Amino acid sequence: MRQHCALKHGILKEFLAEFLGTFVLVLFGCGSVAQTVLSRNTLGEPLTVHIGFSVGLMMAAYVAGGVSGGHVNPAVSLAMVILGKLKIWKFPFYVIAQFLGAFVGAAAVFGLYYDAFMDFTSGILSVTGINATGHIFASYPARHLSVLGGFIDQVVGTGMLVLCILAIIDGGNIGAPKGVEPLAIGLIIMAIGVSMGLNCGYPLNPARDLGPRLFTAVAGWGMEVFSTADYWWWIPVAGPMVGGVVAAVIYYLLIELHHHHDEPEKPQEEEEEEEEDEDDEDSSLKDKYEMITMS
Repeated sequence: MRQHCALKHGILKEFLAEFLGTFVLVLFGCGSVAQTVLSRNTLGEPLTVHIGFSVGLMMAAYVAGGVSGGHVNPAVSLAMVILGKLKIWKFPFYVIAQFLGAFVGAAAVFGLYYDAFMDFTSGILSVTGINATGHIFASYPARHLSVLGGFIDQVVGTGMLVLCILAIIDGGNIGAPKGVEPLAIGLIIMAIGVSMGLNCGYPLNPARDLGPRLFTAVAGWGMEVFSTADYWWWIPVAGPMVGGVVAAVIYYLLIELHHHHDEPEKPQEEEEEEEEDEDDEDSSLKDKYEMITMS
């Protein structure tokens, strides 16, 4: 009974950590987009958006990392399941928490900038057009991007994210100093943002994209958030999951599989010292035994 309660308490802690971490990510990330769009680029630009998402992910990792690992991304959680770093029964809890955190984070951004939204759109919330605001919360493809191109974009982008995360947390690799891992992970997003953001804005995270998209669907933008661009919405959901699995397999086969797991041989001097200690212990025990028999 006690073990069952401890198990429930443990998964609850991890659930809440993933929820809060994803909330932080979306609040900083989508908030930076909102500030840029609603100010008509006077208080933001693409670089500030990259910084917003990079720092958002870094802070999310600091918030949740010590409790749940700070995945805040179903693609990362799935990669950890594939590698045996996360128990499969925990995966649904992580995903639900991440989607809920992203949904609430989007609601917080909308509430924070509600007056600015109304002023910018004159009360008409739309996905397309000169006063479109749907892209503040979720990704939409550039005009040149095909469905296949978008899918590949998400597989490659998320694959690089997961691959680099695995390298950072790998104890058998160089890794990052303890406590600095979130900073390094945030820099991954910065690198992806400045190199792979042209096609669709690097969502790379099914929860971060679909959660806010669901919020916009019920908050006034309507079902257009799903039908726009030939029903684009499923690509930033399915693509990252495939990319996470591919990256996990590649990292395991090319890097982690080749780590040396043998215990290092002890230096000869240490072995001699241990032998001397054992001899001292034997002689001490022998003296005590003789004293007992003599008495």
